[in-house]
Amino acid sequence: MNRRKLAVAGILVAVAAAFAAGAVVYQRKTREATDAKAATESSRLVRMHSPVLGPVDAPVTVVEFFDPACESCRAFYPYVKELMARHPRDVRVVLRYAPLHPGSDVVIKLLEAAKRQGKYVPVLEAVLEAQPQWANHARPQPTLAFDVAKGVGLDMERATADMQRPEMQALLQQDVDDLKALQVKGTPTFFVNGRSLPSFGPDQLAALVAEEAAKAKR
Repeated sequence: MNRRKLAVAGILVAVAAAFAAGAVVYQRKTREATDAKAATESSRLVRMHSPVLGPVDAPVTVVEFFDPACESCRAFYPYVKELMARHPRDVRVVLRYAPLHPGSDVVIKLLEAAKRQGKYVPVLEAVLEAQPQWANHARPQPTLAFDVAKGVGLDMERATADMQRPEMQALLQQDVDDLKALQVKGTPTFFVNGRSLPSFGPDQLAALVAEEAAKAKR
């Protein structure tokens, strides 16, 4: 009986090990495929209209496909700011929009209207802070973000008019087309100088940024 239990336990351990090894191989192949897609579609990573945080001529470009209604994007934002503070001259962050949640397209247009008034970052941070109020996925209320934006000084009459401009929908559609071409499935998705993360997490992002920053100084 004991031998049988040991044999069963041994088989389970072997199966678990094989599964883990297969997962590692799958993850590596998936990353390689993602990086290859980013290389062949490199023009889709950054667009002229894309918001840029940090020095425009920084040697390390972090592209983040971002949804203002995404809880993980909200959670990652402090880490992204910390990375820029750690590498003040070497890192720029380019935000690309991924309106994957209901109502986020409205808030994206609000952010773009804020950019026209030179208030992109304060509105972005206010909207992320208030995300639990306006971004309930079952019953989103994106217009609640308008009051938040007004609270940090956005001229809402002007912003509302700007949100109706045809180019707002055009740039949003361009970002949607690009995320589909790059096979981005969720948010946040990061590319660091065209390279995807080896696995998801702030430590992995920091390590890849540090690696690329070190390369730039050689």
